[in-house]
Amino acid sequence: MMLRLRIRDSAKDQPMDDSRQDMPPASQRDGRTARVTAEEALALHAEGRPGKLEIRLTKPLVTARDLSLAYSPGVAEPCLHIARDPATAYDYTSKGNFVAVISNGTAVLGLGNLGALASKPVMEGKVALFKRFADVDGIDICIDTEDVDEFVNCVRLLGPSFGGINLEDIKAPECFVIESRLREAMDIPIFHDDQHGTAIVAAAGLINACYLTGRELATTRLVINGAGAAAIACAELVKAMGMRPENVILCDTKGVVYRGRKEGMNQWKSAHAVETKARSLAQALEGADVFFGLSVKGALTQDMVRAMAPRPIIFAMANPDPEITPEEARAAREDAIIATGRSDYPNQVNNVLGFPFIFRGALDVRARTINDAMKIAAAEALAMLAREEVPEEVARSGAGQRLVFGPDYIIPNAFDPRLISRVPPAVAKAAMDSGVARRPLPDLAAYARSLAGRLDPAANALQAIHAAVRANPRRVVFAEGEEEKVIRAAVSFAHAGYGTPILVGREERIHATVAALGIVLPPQVEVINARLSEKTRTYAEWLYAKRQRDGFLFRDCQRLVNQDRNVFAACMVAHGDADALVTGETRSTSVALENVRMALDPERGKVLFGLTMLVARRSGTVLVADTAIHERPDAETLAKIARGAAAAARRLGLEPRVAFLSFSTFGDPKGVIPGSVRDAVKLLDTHGADFEYDGEMAADVALDPKLRAALYPFCRLTGPANVLVMPGLHAAHILTKAVPHLTSATTIGPVLMGLEKPAQIVPMQLGVNQLLDMACLAAYQSLPRAERG
Repeated sequence: MMLRLRIRDSAKDQPMDDSRQDMPPASQRDGRTARVTAEEALALHAEGRPGKLEIRLTKPLVTARDLSLAYSPGVAEPCLHIARDPATAYDYTSKGNFVAVISNGTAVLGLGNLGALASKPVMEGKVALFKRFADVDGIDICIDTEDVDEFVNCVRLLGPSFGGINLEDIKAPECFVIESRLREAMDIPIFHDDQHGTAIVAAAGLINACYLTGRELATTRLVINGAGAAAIACAELVKAMGMRPENVILCDTKGVVYRGRKEGMNQWKSAHAVETKARSLAQALEGADVFFGLSVKGALTQDMVRAMAPRPIIFAMANPDPEITPEEARAAREDAIIATGRSDYPNQVNNVLGFPFIFRGALDVRARTINDAMKIAAAEALAMLAREEVPEEVARSGAGQRLVFGPDYIIPNAFDPRLISRVPPAVAKAAMDSGVARRPLPDLAAYARSLAGRLDPAANALQAIHAAVRANPRRVVFAEGEEEKVIRAAVSFAHAGYGTPILVGREERIHATVAALGIVLPPQVEVINARLSEKTRTYAEWLYAKRQRDGFLFRDCQRLVNQDRNVFAACMVAHGDADALVTGETRSTSVALENVRMALDPERGKVLFGLTMLVARRSGTVLVADTAIHERPDAETLAKIARGAAAAARRLGLEPRVAFLSFSTFGDPKGVIPGSVRDAVKLLDTHGADFEYDGEMAADVALDPKLRAALYPFCRLTGPANVLVMPGLHAAHILTKAVPHLTSATTIGPVLMGLEKPAQIVPMQLGVNQLLDMACLAAYQSLPRAERG
């Protein structure tokens, strides 16, 4: 599965009428909504192995014996056991952690009926989100039929392969019929996320909004605009939670759904028709406490908001543009609590807060279904989590908002690492209490602890880094501004809202490349020709003053500033004309670093080193240092590298466990290099450290706690090492350059640590997305410490 995942905004509605607002493709959205271009999205899906998914083996299949055990003849044994007792399929196959994401493509995002095949990118993305957020495996299935009977039979007959079914992008009213019939016919969870995912997250926000405004759910008056799948599901769920049916008014394009109405009605709308004199949305909202919008941009006016009850609750969930913007709503009523489906506003109603964790809990108790009790438990768990103090790594992802429970924070952040240990246990308990769990969990507290270890916290921290930069945009200079990949990365940097990218190069060359690529430079992209810049003389004089005793004449410094873009870019950063720089596309790391070091020195008291992140599917993130600077570091340098790497690990959400690596383990065999490593450990012992560390040790000892416990029970590490301090640059390069080719791990870096001003040097031939990531990391390093956490 790919490392980079983009989460689509939530709260889409499946219409039964023309109330649906279509969501345009990226190329047609406004600047505030779109963070990617059509070209970027297509490039990501096409690069490398096309798509977003692949299947990986969980058992070794290397020898003939392995094959005999996994396949014929050994595979016959689990087959026979399953034939005698179907429940053992959960023990011998992947069924218990396997979800099918199924669509016929009749309502793809907001794009309408694109057909089964065109829905596949969305279904792959949904599978990716299941894995990314809850470690649930899945597969996308696109069924090429609009016939309800054919669709139901197809899913029903495929059912034995899966532990659950997530229905997606199926138009209403067929989606209601399909889900209902499949729930009756199958004994595994069936969940149409477009209905229930939105309803659960919205219900969580409603619980907290009512709490803040002193309302009781039973007496709260709710108006829902939109009568599609998500709207109907919202109405059903809030009633199941205790809201009185007469207090819930549904509206569609024909007005209020009232008893006796004939036009545009069907059985699902009729079930929510009420006795009322109101006939329009405006009339329904007079004195109403809550507005749920699952309809179209502009459906809610400021006059309607003014007519609502004191401290109104407004969930404008239409995408990409809400029924009313938070700015417009607050201009009409300062006391309003507002949520949208947008990630650039507070209180995002995002389905990813629901479906991965709901299925996690349902699968782990082998639930027969997902019932109302489980949905309500999920909503309540989300609501309670928002009331807790927000962890530091989550607070950094608040897009400029202070994440403290209150009107602007009633729904948890989607990247809160606590979600997996809070929502699934609540769902599992509700399944057990309601009698639909086939495997009750004896210890829910132990279950919650086990869930916390299933995901890599560094992935959330990396997202927090991107969010922190987006909330505090920076000026980043792209030194090799004439290169095609660099231009693309700069454009992506601007589109992502990270700040102002500065391309260093000749204007005519850059604009010619842009024209050849068929793209448009966003207005915030700046182009600077070093030779023609008005700052060139200032930079040259400053550089000469800095380097005149290092053998450089003034004309040497003038030539470097004029002709070497890395030197010019570094001077920009040194003078505060840019916050950070990124380079490396056309020069090796050592050459580029030499250029940058002409103007930028290590931070006082710190050691300059390179940090590489190895992100593996099962073992999580491991940091390796030093991977860029010191060929044979002495003991003092190794100790400083360990301190710097441990601090970086904490910023990534990891509790550092530092292993000093060598070919020797605790003195066997002996050698010169292990001696310096042991001395580094002694230095930390002498001066103290606030993290776990030990060494010297071989890599397998560092990463395998069982091996350590058997052979070296005195080792101080309490778990697998997640920071590996290398004995020299040769070993570091061998490890970090071989691992991506020999395993499924992804490398990020080396990231330069310890410079006085931020600069990052990307490895040559890196892709556009990786170049963008490094630019974002450089920008993050330039943030004030208070903004970095």
